[in-house]
Amino acid sequence: MPPDTASSDRPTAPDAEGWATLKRFLPYLWPRDNAELRVRIMLAMLFVLAAKAVTLALPFAYKGAVNAMEGSPVAAEISAGAQVAMALVAAYVLGRFTSLLFDNLRNVAFERVGQMATLSLAEDVFHRLHRLSLRFHLSRRTGEVTKIIERGTKSIDMMLYFLLFNIAPTAIELIAVGVIFYINFGWELVAATALTVVAYVALTRWITEWRTKLRREMNDLDGKALHRAVDSLLNFETVKYFGAERREEQRYSQAARAYAKAAVKSENSLALLNVVQSGVTNALMAGAMVYTVWGWSQGRLTVGDLVFVNTYLMQLFRPLDLLGWVYRTIRQGLVDMAEMFRLMDTDVEVEDAPGAPALVVREPSIVFDNVTFGYEPERTILNGLSFEVPPGSTIAIVGPSGAGKSTIARLLFRFYDPQGGRILIDGQDIARARQDSVRAAIGIVPQDSVLFNDTLAYNIAYGAEASDEATVEQAARDAALMPLIERLPDRFETMVGERGLKLSGGEKQRVAIARTLVKNPPILLLDEATSALDTRTEQEILATLKRLEEGRTTIAIAHRLSTIADADRVLVLDQGRLAESGTHASLLASGGLYADMWSQQAQENREAEAAE
Repeated sequence: MPPDTASSDRPTAPDAEGWATLKRFLPYLWPRDNAELRVRIMLAMLFVLAAKAVTLALPFAYKGAVNAMEGSPVAAEISAGAQVAMALVAAYVLGRFTSLLFDNLRNVAFERVGQMATLSLAEDVFHRLHRLSLRFHLSRRTGEVTKIIERGTKSIDMMLYFLLFNIAPTAIELIAVGVIFYINFGWELVAATALTVVAYVALTRWITEWRTKLRREMNDLDGKALHRAVDSLLNFETVKYFGAERREEQRYSQAARAYAKAAVKSENSLALLNVVQSGVTNALMAGAMVYTVWGWSQGRLTVGDLVFVNTYLMQLFRPLDLLGWVYRTIRQGLVDMAEMFRLMDTDVEVEDAPGAPALVVREPSIVFDNVTFGYEPERTILNGLSFEVPPGSTIAIVGPSGAGKSTIARLLFRFYDPQGGRILIDGQDIARARQDSVRAAIGIVPQDSVLFNDTLAYNIAYGAEASDEATVEQAARDAALMPLIERLPDRFETMVGERGLKLSGGEKQRVAIARTLVKNPPILLLDEATSALDTRTEQEILATLKRLEEGRTTIAIAHRLSTIADADRVLVLDQGRLAESGTHASLLASGGLYADMWSQQAQENREAEAAE
């Protein structure tokens, strides 16, 4: 038998769930809007039936050839007997070739069906994942999600193949062999064959279900090892900072060794299954052949009948030998697909209202009207927050850590909807507008500008679909990125590395600014855009940001108060509430929370300078 390769980190699904999963998948296999694929399925099934018909006829030719050669014919009979035997042998060989031909024609006809079904389902899953909330993506491990998708999509092709081209033809062959045995040998051999098949199936299922527990443990450990490997590699800089390479290797090795131990148990149980299956099938083979020899000894059967029975049983055992593997693959495929469907069925936390209009921004004003929000019911982040950002103005939002500053950015982009209150852009409630139109109106330069592992041109052009080269170059120039690009041998085609790690922090920020310039939104959000930069780079980026803010409504979320001193208005948050509001000078004069924060940061700066 082939090795056991099916995998999942979920227990085997009950039959009801398996049928529900299969029923849900059928529309992908039999698409109503694609007549060509339906024709291909029917053509493939015709080839299956044709191949099975030829296979069932082969033992008759084999038997005839053997009977034609039986005995010691006289010289006069040699020529005629040899001709018959040769013709039957030729027919047997031709039949084997024809059966193989039909099988391959079946594969050719069905291949496009399987690939299109897999493609359609994978596209639907990817579409759904991008519409799930930020909460979902923050709470699920990336490796775990990708593993679910990988297992679910990979199981489709094998499930289709086994269901259509193994289980169904084997059932047809079992019925046909039973009829043929009854006509040629009577009910005894039919009963023995049926009893053996039932015992074979029952034992295979029983042992396979037992093995499922072993495989479940193995898959859990596999997922654990994968998570540790992915997590370690994604955070390799942190590993390097703390010299923890050996520690990470030990953690991965521990998980990998546990997986290897579980895998050994699983493979050993596979050997037991193979031995039991072989014992059952060979018992039937021995009994059937002894029965045939006994019939020959009484003159009721011929030597050809022995070959006839042996050939049919060999043909029947070939798919039965794969039954355990097929059963596990189908069951595990249903589990993996069910897990993927569960992923697709995850509730979309933020959905557009039916018939929601697009947000139309003429005067880019922003209003938070008594907004209440918390990521968890028992923990409120924003408590009745209200403020207004007039069109074309720059508003800074500051406050201690945990005051709710970054939450404002997430609500503005509609990653979440508030539990109470409204958020208005140009007088329109964004909860009633289409999400894509809301996000199209806002550009962001975040603290950590994550880039795709692609070229500089791709990352800059990501700001707007179908951006041309001239737009990309102008955005790079306006973001003061051209001095860097001119120094690079590949210029705009330079690869930036995973998450942009080949660029410095300031260079990544300039790419993010250029990307926003390409987008050209009426509203700009600066989410601590310079807090991770050194002082010199920060001043350079601030100068670029000032150019970016021109003609736009800007919200600047800041930690360093010196970067927002020239804002039109400063909002000071404390525990999700608006504690103070005013200009930089007026807030310093009032001697409140803002003044305390300013004084504290000034003291930290003096201490840092003294330490140098």
